[in-house]
Amino acid sequence: MQATAQVQTPVVGRHVYGELYGVDESLLKDEERLRRIVIEAAHIANMHLVEVNSWKFKGGDKEGVSVIALVLESHIAIHTWPVYNFATVDVYTCGEHSDPMAAFRYIVSQLNPKRFTVNYSDRSYK
Repeated sequence: MQATAQVQTPVVGRHVYGELYGVDESLLKDEERLRRIVIEAAHIANMHLVEVNSWKFKGGDKEGVSVIALVLESHIAIHTWPVYNFATVDVYTCGEHSDPMAAFRYIVSQLNPKRFTVNYSDRSYK
């Protein structure tokens, strides 16, 4: 009996993340709207939504909202600091069929920051 070698599909990991400055404070406090934005971003990026969780934090400069979507391909996260008009966005996907940059761009378009940074990291197995 001869053993057959299995060819492993390489892991394709793409990570898009950034910081958003000058976002409207009321939007950064709106947990339900942020949840809807993350859900739509997953759809636009061809990701398969598993679950969305969110938390609203109160207390001075630590006040904010965190929304995390677990997607079959990995995750989308938004964390906000309304007192600073600031948010961070993190979109990570595994697989070739999803588009994390499309999700990031959609989130930016909805939060409408005065300025933002975007970073890309290829986290594929090579």
